[in-house]
Amino acid sequence: MGRIELLVVERGRRFKLFVVLFVVLLVGSIVAYAGMGYMSIPISSVGDIVFKTIVGRSDVARHFYGKQWYIVMDVRLPRILSSAVVGASLSMCGVIFQGILLNPLADPYTLGISAGASFGAAVSIVFPFGVFAFFSTQLVAFLFAILTLLFVMRMATFRGVISPTSLILSGVIVTAFFSAGLSFTKYIAGEEVGSIIFWLMGSFSSMDWVSLLMLTVFAAVSGLIFYQYAEDINVLSFGDRVAVSLGVNPTRLRTVLLVVASVLTAATVSVCGIIGFVGIIVPHLFRFLVGADNRRLLVISALGGAIFLSTADNVSRVWLPVEIPIGVLTALIGGPFFAFVFRKRMKGGHLWKR
Repeated sequence: MGRIELLVVERGRRFKLFVVLFVVLLVGSIVAYAGMGYMSIPISSVGDIVFKTIVGRSDVARHFYGKQWYIVMDVRLPRILSSAVVGASLSMCGVIFQGILLNPLADPYTLGISAGASFGAAVSIVFPFGVFAFFSTQLVAFLFAILTLLFVMRMATFRGVISPTSLILSGVIVTAFFSAGLSFTKYIAGEEVGSIIFWLMGSFSSMDWVSLLMLTVFAAVSGLIFYQYAEDINVLSFGDRVAVSLGVNPTRLRTVLLVVASVLTAATVSVCGIIGFVGIIVPHLFRFLVGADNRRLLVISALGGAIFLSTADNVSRVWLPVEIPIGVLTALIGGPFFAFVFRKRMKGGHLWKR
């Protein structure tokens, strides 16, 4: 067996080891976090509550554990699981955007999806009448995010071709436009400006099982589509001409994945607000561990993103004296970390390692 074959086998073993380790760590952390809070609940009790509820004996668990059952099942678990699903979603979207835009600084918000959703949410909060009276803030934010995607893709398409440069520039233009609209909306908001700012900073405090189910469906379907096209993204990294020669249609690939990733981003933003840096930090961190193969990177980034964001939310909820909005906390963690990673990689002459 040659040196290259040995390297491939070694990376495959390391990848499987990381997957098993991260799955165990994710499940264990979720159970542990469910027992943390103002009322401490033993891990054994949390496990018993969850097990009895899953097997259809929730009445027995509710009768035996009383208030603890409601705290775990109605308050903590929806929030913890939602943060894990959102972390996985944003991490996968980060992998996709960096892959199809061929830009290591791309993230789920590069195309202005978050700016459009923020403007929609702000308008819905300030003007809760007329057409907006029939929709919730989350739904209006989602619709504006989708409209933003359609506008960006139309602006970036020239002669039936979508290039990474035109997409990024279109995203910058649209982000500037909606940022100005958001600033004006906050200026005229009056007493509602506090609600707008709170929404923009991101939070999982109001999550419930219905929202969790919706996010999980979006994440699962999108993840399957991403994995289906992961090998094509690998080919795309060598350039459009090479991709075409190998049977990959770059424009079609970018269109499909942009739509799916943007819809997933829109769903997460509309439910929990703006949570930055996850889509940049996690893919770069695990690219060091498993390489640039997008099939492996998608899986390990989803698990790592779930652990990262659920841990960050638990730190904010339990360990800090005052609960900091999750978007602020991820920015505080992510900014210095990404600066360190960026500088370390640039010293080597490149940012990505294949």
